[in-house]
Amino acid sequence: MTMAILTSLIAVVIVLGIMILVHEWGHFIVARLCGVRVEIFSFGFGPRLWGRKRGATDYRLSALPLGGYVKMAGDNPSEERAGEPDEFLSRPRWQRALIVLAGPTMNLLTTVLLYAGIFYFAGLPMDAYMLRPVELAGVLKNSPAAAAGLQVGDRIVGLNELQNPTWEQAQTAVVRLQPGSELRLQVERGGESLAVNVPVNDPRQIEGVLGYPKMPAIVDQVQLGMPAERAGLQAGDQILELNGQMVQTWYQVSEAIRGSNGKPLQIVVQRGDRQLHLQVKAVQVQGRGGEMVWQIGMLNRGERIYRRLGVVDSVEYGALNSWGLGRQIVGIVGQLFTGTVSIRQLQGVIGITREAGQAVKRGPVDFVNLMAVISLNLGILNLLPIPILDGGHILMLSVEGVIRRDLSVTVKERFVQVGMVFLLIILAIVMYNDVLRFFPGR
Repeated sequence: MTMAILTSLIAVVIVLGIMILVHEWGHFIVARLCGVRVEIFSFGFGPRLWGRKRGATDYRLSALPLGGYVKMAGDNPSEERAGEPDEFLSRPRWQRALIVLAGPTMNLLTTVLLYAGIFYFAGLPMDAYMLRPVELAGVLKNSPAAAAGLQVGDRIVGLNELQNPTWEQAQTAVVRLQPGSELRLQVERGGESLAVNVPVNDPRQIEGVLGYPKMPAIVDQVQLGMPAERAGLQAGDQILELNGQMVQTWYQVSEAIRGSNGKPLQIVVQRGDRQLHLQVKAVQVQGRGGEMVWQIGMLNRGERIYRRLGVVDSVEYGALNSWGLGRQIVGIVGQLFTGTVSIRQLQGVIGITREAGQAVKRGPVDFVNLMAVISLNLGILNLLPIPILDGGHILMLSVEGVIRRDLSVTVKERFVQVGMVFLLIILAIVMYNDVLRFFPGR
C-alpha cells in the first residue's frame, strides 16, 4: 500500500511537473523572441536549491518540483519599474498577448506530439476483433439491423462490393455511406446464405447497422467516485449476467447502461473463483458528442493490437485525437457553467494522483496518454477568460486595446483578486469531493 501511494505521488509529480514546465517554457521562448528580459526560469517552486545564471536569466532548481515558473522583468504593475524597453509591460500589447498565449499553445502542441509519439512508436491502438471476420455476438434492439432480421451468430460474408470483410473494413464502409442509403449484406446463417438489406439512417451509429462483435465483458479500469467503484466492481472482473441476461459481448453491457435511465442494474461478475452479485445505478455524464449519456464509470479490457504508423500519419492522427478530446473538454466546461454538469464530477490533485499511479501500472503507453490528456486540459483551461489565468490576461489586454489605454493598477489588482478567490473556491470544492470519493457510502 505504501509503495502504491509512493508510486502515485512520484507519477503525479512527473506528469504535472513536466506539463507545467512545458507551459512555462512556451512563455519563456516567446518572451525572449519579443525582446523581453527573463530574470528567472525555475524548475519547481520555493527556495532556490541550485542554479546557473546565463545572460540575464537565472536558470534554477527549486525545492518543490511541481512544475515551474518564469519571472519576466517588469511583469508586475504593482511593483516599481524602470520603464526599460526590455520589460514586459513596456512591450506592445500584441506582443504581451503572444507571450501569454504561448503557454497554452505549447500545451496544445505537446498533446499532439505526445499522441503522435504513441502512434509512431507503439502504434495506433485498436481492438483485435477489428481484423476478424464480421460475426455478430449481439444486435441492438429496435435498430435497423434488428428490423432487417440480423441475428446473433450471423456471419457477414458480403457487404456491398466487399467480400469476406473484417470488422474494420465493414465499419469503414458503413461510415462512408450517405444517410438514407441501403446496405446490401450477404449473410451466412446455419449453413444457409441469405440476402439482407439494412437501411442506413445514421452511418455514425455503426452498432445499429451491423450489430455487435464478440468482445468479453472484462473490466479494465474503474473510475474513482463513480457508481461502478461504489458498487464494488474491480479491474479484472468479468461480467457474466446483467439483469438476468447472459452477457456475450461488452456492447450488451454498454447498451444496457445507456438505456437504464438511472434504474438499478443487477450484475453477476466472476472474480477469481467466486461469483458476486452486485447492484449499480448509472449517472448522467457528457459523451464525446456533447450529449448526456448514462454511465457507471468503467472501461473494458479488450484484446488490443497496435498498428504502426508513419511520421505524417502519426501527426495527423495525433491532431485528430487531440481535436476530438479538446471538443469534449470544451463541452464539459460549457456545461459546468450552465449547470448541466455538476462540479462534483471533476477530479482534483488527489484524483489525478490516483489516475497517475494506475497509469504507471498499466504501462508506458497509458502513462504518456495521461500526460497528453493533462497537457490538453492545462492548455484549454488556461485559455478561460478568468482573472489570473492566461485567458484572463488576454481578456484584460483586449479591453485595454479597445479603450486604447492601460487600466489602472487598482483595477488590475481587483481583477486578479476576484480570479484568485474564484479559483480557490473551485479548488476547495473539487478537493472536498476528491476526499469524499474515498468513502464507500458517498
